[in-house]
Amino acid sequence: MMRLPVLLIGLLLASPLAAAERAVVPGTGSLAAAIAGAAPGDVLKLIDGVYRGPVTVDRPLTILGPRGAVVDGEGQGSVLTIAAPDVTLTGFTVTGSGRVNQDLDSGVKILQGADRARIEKLLVTGNMHGIDVHGGRNATVLQNEIVGTNSPRMNERGNGIYVWNSPGTLLEGNSIRYGRDGIFSNASADSVYRGNIMRDLRFAVHFMYTRNTEVSGNVSVGNHLGFAIMFSNRAKILNNLSLGDREHGLMLNYANNADVTGNLVRGGTKKCFFIYNAHKNLIWDNRFENCGIGIHFTAGSEKNVLTGNAFIANREQVKYVGTRNMEWSHEGRGNFWSDHPAFDLNGDSIADSFYRPNDLMDQILWSQPAASLLIGSPAVQLVRWSQRDFPATLPGGVRDSAPLMRPLTISVPPEILGYEAEAAGRWAEGNYDDTDPDNLSAH
Repeated sequence: MMRLPVLLIGLLLASPLAAAERAVVPGTGSLAAAIAGAAPGDVLKLIDGVYRGPVTVDRPLTILGPRGAVVDGEGQGSVLTIAAPDVTLTGFTVTGSGRVNQDLDSGVKILQGADRARIEKLLVTGNMHGIDVHGGRNATVLQNEIVGTNSPRMNERGNGIYVWNSPGTLLEGNSIRYGRDGIFSNASADSVYRGNIMRDLRFAVHFMYTRNTEVSGNVSVGNHLGFAIMFSNRAKILNNLSLGDREHGLMLNYANNADVTGNLVRGGTKKCFFIYNAHKNLIWDNRFENCGIGIHFTAGSEKNVLTGNAFIANREQVKYVGTRNMEWSHEGRGNFWSDHPAFDLNGDSIADSFYRPNDLMDQILWSQPAASLLIGSPAVQLVRWSQRDFPATLPGGVRDSAPLMRPLTISVPPEILGYEAEAAGRWAEGNYDDTDPDNLSAH
């Protein structure tokens, strides 16, 4: 029997050749030339210095380097475009994209077909959009620092991370500051956005036509709006912090079948939670605290379950615009209301009396603000007394038949408390990056 040479057997059994490591020196065109000369799987190692772009990565490669290695697009299009699967970028700085928002000029752009991209520990600064995941599947965007711009006007800037039609995206541990929205997810699905910190933006997280996506453990501080879930289905909004967000902490707008739990919204100047035409959502064990309105519920939203939530020291706990009767307890468990002076004689942690946040005069004041001049008049007090003693005279509205005696607590890490105090001071002084407030619910 013929025996194959030992060397040939070794070649047949061996794994593919190990990836080559190639040092790349700074300069104009040096990175593009290194990519053109690399084999799939190679590792390109950058050193401190400027690598002038734009650059397209058109084969599976790893490009890594220190923060002092700067890939600069010099104001032309996207700085680094990933056009092949299995590309990894790690550690260095990406800056200098173009300024054409319609073209989604970005620091890093991941194209359709560029699956399994991994973008890790980059400093992405001074770009129109930070990272644009534009059709690539199963991208991982991990522990990057993304710093946008303060000009032009906020609504005309780019997003920190833009996810479009990119199923399986993981965004985790990123720090995003300045620009328009921190994370904008449009027409995407089946993704996880976890543990990101977002500051000084329009929206921290903005969903449009997104489904089956988890938003968990994120921090929104000092933005105009924290978490805006719009025209989306089956979102999981879990254990997030919205601290000092100016307009709304959390918004469900045409959002259905969401699971909203474990979130803390605190210190919003207007609304902790705004629900507009949103149906079949489970809203439980959240804490809404120190806002102008705890929860604003309107536009025919139906079949939502609210239980276990805490409404604490909001100037107005509930604003319900509608005439139907709404029960806000579930299976004998309601919510905690800080303005409900209740007793618990049997010690079951459920108040012995129901809670009703609004009456007929509230609805009159919402529709006719000028009526507030009469708020202390004997006639108004008589109406409120009669509704309290004769509940049949009350209009439709919210009722909690099983209010809780104790609120849940949600802790805030010490390092985040400093950000919250800074944002509160800025709002109090009127020193914030403004936008068009009328557009906040329209985008």
